[in-house]
Amino acid sequence: MPELPEVEGVVRSLGPAAAGRTVRDAVISETIVRSKAESKEAILKNISPEEFVFRMRGMQVLRVTRRSKYIYFHLEKNGESFLLVSHLGMSGAWFAVGSLDEVTEGKFRRHIHVIFEMEDGGLLVYADIRRFGELRLIGEESDHPPLLAMAPEPFDEEAEGHFLELSASRKYRDKPIKETIMDGHVISGCGNIYATEALFRMGIHPARKTGRISMERRAKLFRSIVEILREAVEAGGSSISDYRNINGQAGSMQDRLRMYGKKHCPDCGSETKRRTIGGRTSVYCPKCQH
Repeated sequence: MPELPEVEGVVRSLGPAAAGRTVRDAVISETIVRSKAESKEAILKNISPEEFVFRMRGMQVLRVTRRSKYIYFHLEKNGESFLLVSHLGMSGAWFAVGSLDEVTEGKFRRHIHVIFEMEDGGLLVYADIRRFGELRLIGEESDHPPLLAMAPEPFDEEAEGHFLELSASRKYRDKPIKETIMDGHVISGCGNIYATEALFRMGIHPARKTGRISMERRAKLFRSIVEILREAVEAGGSSISDYRNINGQAGSMQDRLRMYGKKHCPDCGSETKRRTIGGRTSVYCPKCQH
């Protein structure tokens, strides 16, 4: 699943490609139309395809921003403000193209589910291979309360204090530290890849109880996470599995990962171990991480 750096990479490319443009019409795939007819919520959330198309016609994209792992399209129509919230799920991708022929990677081209036809003749296209992503059209953040419950951005001044306070609370102190730092209420945007890397850098076993880690060490862990996230943002994220930046561009952070997906520890050479924590597979070195 794309984490903060991957989503930031999409936003940095998608913003200039979308801002200032107006949606003339929208096309929804037959797959999504059938899904909604069966009362499933594939991609389009809490809205029918027909209503989504009707409401998106004439929408002007003012700007595109990121909040945690979400993409925010700030929209305006007839003087009223709207927010289109996009989550990429496991395999979502955005394309700003002149025609569908420019979506050259077959696995995305076969799974195009939303096409915004712009007034200038170009297209904004959302493809999603596994259909775990979402598009949610709302008036403002408060219309979808879970958005307000996210932790501060990890780069914000108050984020470290927020992390230390929540990690010391009764809710989290008995949870494995890996599960704690992947919780978006505690730290925004840190998922399996970067949690794995940060814990390896700090020499912390992913299953170690949060409360058994000193406050000083927890603070250093938080700073390590921020450092890794910054590094990954500058590298354009990690292009693992189905993740791509806008128009199919790949990031390069995967070439710098030292523990995620590795079979041997790069420091001591020991065979790595795997363990399921918080529903995700955690890779760690049994000798270097305690």
